[in-house]
Amino acid sequence: MSGEDDAPAWGPARRVLAAEVAEQVLLHGRSRIAVGTELGLSRFQVARLLDAALERGLVRVDIDPGADVDARRSSAVRAAHGLRRALVARDDGGVPALAAALLAETVGTGDVLGLAWSRTVNDVVGLLPRLARCTVVQLCGAYSLPWRRDGSATAVFRAAALCGGDAYPVYAPLLLPDADTARAVRAQPGVADALARCAALDTAVVGIGAWRAGHSTVHDVLTAPERRRLAAGGAVGEVVGLLVDRVGRVLDSGPAHQLVAAGEADLRAAGDVIALVRDPERADATRAVLRSGLVHTLVCDAATADALLAPGDGRHPPGGA
Repeated sequence: MSGEDDAPAWGPARRVLAAEVAEQVLLHGRSRIAVGTELGLSRFQVARLLDAALERGLVRVDIDPGADVDARRSSAVRAAHGLRRALVARDDGGVPALAAALLAETVGTGDVLGLAWSRTVNDVVGLLPRLARCTVVQLCGAYSLPWRRDGSATAVFRAAALCGGDAYPVYAPLLLPDADTARAVRAQPGVADALARCAALDTAVVGIGAWRAGHSTVHDVLTAPERRRLAAGGAVGEVVGLLVDRVGRVLDSGPAHQLVAAGEADLRAAGDVIALVRDPERADATRAVLRSGLVHTLVCDAATADALLAPGDGRHPPGGA
């Protein structure tokens, strides 16, 4: 056996030996020293046989994290944007299910879970397979367009009912006419109670909006002059009503003082802010929000991931009437 390393031929005896070494080490978890001792090989010979087995195709590594997630894109997005975690669904329809599975995996008993308004967040809650008993709080007031009848209060109550925890809804509009009115509403007992819990978020689930018609919870409730002014001021993306410019600065103007929502400090103090995006047209806005450092985890679809991995800031300029 001592001459095995020097044998030039890769014949049947050497192939069988390499296969046995690979099986014992890789499948059964035995140490290289133990396998070498049993077969009369040094640990260096065992290592070389393992390398040869891989190089010559005796051993094939098949890495499959599951049909619901694209591991290659997930790793690339995480690395490209400095995220703690990125999960890329193979299509946009898989984003809610993937996010629901993530919450079932990561939310712990006694945690504070915050839910923002978005159609995707509502879909996530509807797909939750289970949830540890936790406190569920609404991160922002209701989407205040007259044709919208769904809101985050519904999702908050559904999640709380699923896990048996307490629910803290916010019965107020997301955006109020002026800062004084917003302060008065935020001081109301029920609203204040919910927003106080936003200072102790373990997990927050949010959507990312783009500063264009139909892509933001704030954009469409403002007047055209207000939209243009904020676009001129740099607004590109939006998360829980907070506007972010292209380099990731949170804008301290306009709607920032009229919101009934968790604040920037609440999101920065949260244990994990999970952003959900399933629209490649929001790639520019998503880049901006990721640059802000407000988000730790991104769950998106493959088309959005590809847009985020493309060079530059994409095709869509900021602004919108």
